[in-house]
Amino acid sequence: MGSPEGRFHFAIDRGGTFTDVFAQCPGGHVRVLKLLSEDPANYVDAPTEGIRRILEQEGGVLLPRDRPLDTSRIASIRMGTTVATNALLERQGERVALLVTRGFRDLLHVGTQAREDLFDLAVPMPEMLYEEVLEVDERVVLYRGEPGSGTPVKGCTGDLLEVQRPVDLGALRGKLEGLLARGIRSLAVVLMHSYTWAQHEQQVGALAREMGFTHVSLSSEAMPMVRIVPRGHTACADAYLTPAIQRYVQGFCRGFQGQLKDVQVLFMRSDGGLAPVDAFSGSRAVLSGPAGGVVGYSATAYQAEGGQPVIGFDMGGTSTDVSRYAGEFEHVFEASTAGVTLQAPQLDINTVAAGGGSRLFFRSGLFVVGPESAGAHPGPACYRKGGPVTVTDANLVLGRLLPASFPCIFGPGEDQPLSPEASRKALEAVAADINSFLTNGPCPASPLSLEEVAMGFVRVANEAMCRPIRALTQARGHDPSAHVLACFGGAGGQHACAIARALGMDTVYVHRHSGLLSALGLALADVVHEAQEPCSLPYVPETFMQLDQRLSRLEEQCVDALRAQGFPRSQIHTEGFLHLRYQGTDCALMVSAHQHPATARSPRAGDFGAAFVERYMREFGFVIPERSVVVDDVRVRGTGCSGLRLEDVAKAQMGPPRVDKMTQCYFEGGYQETPVFLLGELGYGHKLQGPCLIIDSNSTILVEPGCQAEVTETGDIRISVGAETPGTVGAQLDPIHLSIFSHRFMSIAEQMGRILQRTAISTNIKERLDFSCALFGPDGGLVSNAPHIPVHLGAMQETVQFQIQHLGADLHPGDVLLSNHPSAGGSHLPDLTVITPVFWPGQTRPVFYVASRGHHADIGGITPGSMPPHSTALQQEGAVFLSFKLVQGGVFQEEAVTEALQAPGKIPGCSGTRNLHDNLSDLRAQVAANQKGIQLVGELIGQYGLDVVQAYMGHIQANAELAVRDMLRAFGSSRQARGLPLEVSAEDHMDDGSPIRLRVHINLSQGSAVFDFSGTGPEVFGNLNAPRAITLSALIYCLRCLVGRDIPLNQGCLVPVRVVIPKGSILDPSPEAAVVGGNVLTSQRVVDVILGAFGACAASQGCMNNVTLGNAHMGYYETVAGGAGAGPGWHGRSGVHSHMTNTRITDPEILESRYPVILRRFELRLGSGGRGRFRGGDGVVRELLFREEALLSVLTERRAFRPYGLHGGEPGARGLNLLIRKDGRTVNLGGKTSVSVYPGDVFCLHTPGGGGYGDPEDPVPPPGSPPQPPSFSTRGSVYEYRRAQEAV
Repeated sequence: MGSPEGRFHFAIDRGGTFTDVFAQCPGGHVRVLKLLSEDPANYVDAPTEGIRRILEQEGGVLLPRDRPLDTSRIASIRMGTTVATNALLERQGERVALLVTRGFRDLLHVGTQAREDLFDLAVPMPEMLYEEVLEVDERVVLYRGEPGSGTPVKGCTGDLLEVQRPVDLGALRGKLEGLLARGIRSLAVVLMHSYTWAQHEQQVGALAREMGFTHVSLSSEAMPMVRIVPRGHTACADAYLTPAIQRYVQGFCRGFQGQLKDVQVLFMRSDGGLAPVDAFSGSRAVLSGPAGGVVGYSATAYQAEGGQPVIGFDMGGTSTDVSRYAGEFEHVFEASTAGVTLQAPQLDINTVAAGGGSRLFFRSGLFVVGPESAGAHPGPACYRKGGPVTVTDANLVLGRLLPASFPCIFGPGEDQPLSPEASRKALEAVAADINSFLTNGPCPASPLSLEEVAMGFVRVANEAMCRPIRALTQARGHDPSAHVLACFGGAGGQHACAIARALGMDTVYVHRHSGLLSALGLALADVVHEAQEPCSLPYVPETFMQLDQRLSRLEEQCVDALRAQGFPRSQIHTEGFLHLRYQGTDCALMVSAHQHPATARSPRAGDFGAAFVERYMREFGFVIPERSVVVDDVRVRGTGCSGLRLEDVAKAQMGPPRVDKMTQCYFEGGYQETPVFLLGELGYGHKLQGPCLIIDSNSTILVEPGCQAEVTETGDIRISVGAETPGTVGAQLDPIHLSIFSHRFMSIAEQMGRILQRTAISTNIKERLDFSCALFGPDGGLVSNAPHIPVHLGAMQETVQFQIQHLGADLHPGDVLLSNHPSAGGSHLPDLTVITPVFWPGQTRPVFYVASRGHHADIGGITPGSMPPHSTALQQEGAVFLSFKLVQGGVFQEEAVTEALQAPGKIPGCSGTRNLHDNLSDLRAQVAANQKGIQLVGELIGQYGLDVVQAYMGHIQANAELAVRDMLRAFGSSRQARGLPLEVSAEDHMDDGSPIRLRVHINLSQGSAVFDFSGTGPEVFGNLNAPRAITLSALIYCLRCLVGRDIPLNQGCLVPVRVVIPKGSILDPSPEAAVVGGNVLTSQRVVDVILGAFGACAASQGCMNNVTLGNAHMGYYETVAGGAGAGPGWHGRSGVHSHMTNTRITDPEILESRYPVILRRFELRLGSGGRGRFRGGDGVVRELLFREEALLSVLTERRAFRPYGLHGGEPGARGLNLLIRKDGRTVNLGGKTSVSVYPGDVFCLHTPGGGGYGDPEDPVPPPGSPPQPPSFSTRGSVYEYRRAQEAV
């Protein structure tokens, strides 16, 4: 992008608030400009205006705004834009219709069937992008050669397929005419198995274009990858966003003479590469803005720091983007933005809800930052528009921002400076609440000054931003402290030193153009063309030639496309990738062979196998040499090298740096005299000791005490971060440290989980993420656990406390315990809990405990999977461990645990574990995860001292207790104010008639309650018995839902609550009782009863709809969504998992490719939700056609008793399990059974609907404005990991 020909090169980042313009002018000098993205009073389009101003200033000639600009002096324009992101967030795209295979009309609505927020009873979900759905009469299935099959056709993956029903274009034409008549011009076409056989989509697309549809997005072209749900969302996003992008581009071009036809115009895509306008589609544009920043720091900080890995830290107004670069871009191929899962290569940019505009709260004794944001309007309190108190206000109060360095654009007339007075006033209101709590609370303490409060909030915000950085690095086996922190964005400079220090980093790098690094990144970026196609070949020598041919063909496509854009072959670089995974797993890695040259035993394109094994080992800690490797996709990334090379060098220093002014900044310990320097006056070699402020027109950099900044040869700022002066933290409660310890304790549990996931081998733990890790105090009380799997909440505490009582003094250093027995705090037998007591020098008893609970795929019993639908005794459900020393004296007891896992085989009709290798590997992984927890708590104790860490374990539990007491008092006061008694009750039944009864008595003065389950039915002959730990998990889940906001989920939640469960009942059965159904079914009924007693919402489907299918060579298990209950102010969500489960469902294309079934229907069961002022959610209909003989097992509830409605709302429809035999005979299977099925049989599952809320005859209030989603969009691999963990 050099300028030898004397023309201008523009790189423009059009953000949500500001547009940044970076221009390389004739002669090579650089001009930068920042202007508002929306300023209709002054200009129509910000990028055009930016170009006009620079051309005007450089040329010295007035250029009127109302005339198209002369392009003769413009060589190129590169742009990153948030147009697509904003259209997605605000749902302001094109009107779209979805065309989908018949039977799947609601497929994208149901999606994975998991809900976003575990604890929000209203189950808010983003609205669909399409307005209408048309079902297309067509069906393609994978060919299996059954009798009567048609002639197979070959897909592009090499798979054989059978066209069961050709597409009926005649019937479709009439439906499409109806869409045109209703004004819809954009279509998304999503047909089953089109990733490998696209002819049906192509026929539909040709018809639609011929009829006059202006945009048709075929899923097979948008992203030809297996899995119809994300591919369908991608096609919809394309159809929804691309017309909006095209309109924007056309409008932009109209501002120039000749509509820019002789100017190279390129747009940044989500993958960090530039593309011409015609290749810039909606689904690949969503990260167009943030991607420029990643390219910017990768090309500057990474090079400047000699190739040391870099963490990008881009802190803006509403959110912070975190990413990593270590020599190559880190891409993800599936990620969600604004609730839409996109299947497209995109940089792994992790967005967290902590920015300058994040709001500050004090809740139940805890400092809380975000996720709510003040937005651009009204903005922080200091913007003079009546906005709330935010992180920016806290920095202003601390003297870390100087109003004089900001333009006068604030206040109603947008002509006033920032207001420190407004910040102080807003923060004083929060400080008054804090000091009231401190002086009158449970542990009276001295009040805090306003500056101490502001400092507290800044520290809590910093800790919130450190958590995703730790997760992002450790997830891939990297140490955060080995990285450089590259800081950019308007707000990051005030926090960078503190964050680097907290993460153990010793260098912060701030580019001289850090305030507009995304625009600089656009200037430095390369043009990219990608080609990708699906594949289903094994990675073996016999297929290497085919793989080489495919890579060569895709490489040719990339080279041709880049040559057509004017790149000579010498400037084109290509890189091949294979998307590889071990057979039978879902953990696919997109690997390049660029560091692994070809060998005699690899494809000519490189040794992809060695690259896969090396990366798998680094990320997961082991390899599976006995498993074959499968190729899912073949991809080539072609790059046309065209980026600008910056030649301007910083001026040399002329004497010592000039202090512009002195100011007072607040740090730990009080105010300090702080010099202020202007970045533009600093020269190469200048060194600045902290504390000081470095200011330019776009950002403020805070160099903290103990740090030193120096100006580099290129004029950038490198900060050497000194060690923090250890402050003294006492054991007495300090609400600031309480919030910080809350984050640290949660971070410990999260990092334990990362180690467990990386080192485990089974699909359940590694891919379904069915595990929890937790930290416990010296009494075994839960301090923190992650992730929040509802059925594990609080249950592990019972397990740890049982071991403490059971073993007494028989606990020694080097011991690790294993337990799963229901009477020892277990949930069901496959959930194995590994507990490590932690000893400390000078202490005779353990000072804390760590534990991890993982769901093992098989531990023996009467059926594979250890979840039999018809068990009647515990021993039929698998191996039992009451209190077993898995490690003794530091030695793993492999022989003894193997014997115990094989023991069920001695019982008639039972088997020992069917997968001993995975059991042992996963148990070792659980031991390793516990060791990580011990190391991290050890570091915490080393930093603060044992007495302080143990004290804060108690304080964090007391904080959860306080939140629950506040909720119980508020509930009791509300009832008292309405003249209602302080006792509430509810009753519901299992399908066998067993009652679950509950009476809750609220003590208003104490904020406590007694939950009394007396009158609940006795233990049952079957497996619906729920161990006591399950009821406690259900209770903690309900209390958290009722509190309605984030609180620490630990032992403290149960302190205000006394739980009475009759011995020998279905909720506290005898030690020998079968319990597998209690975990997955009875737990749901307990939740229904608790929420019913509080009147919180109507009953949800109250069932997990467990379906198991198996024969000698395959086994499959799924749970299926239903309707959620309506509540005060919301309709129940349809087709979603509720309460104690959140498991994702297998994608239909994966299901049909791996198992001998055809999914005939998967859609909402319309009308099954209960009527009411607010309707209950609908269940689903799911039909499976069997292609082989197998055993079908169902374990379901709500087939007799309907999910209740509330306050006059009607109940939801009960579920129904039907088997339709090949001869047409239909059989009702009942709720729980196992039955043999044969080819041609169909299982038809109708799941229950949710109950309605309020009298159906009451007029429904007008919709009003629905609650606005937060203006940031949380995203990235860390967010996807949390979503996946909570979808268990």
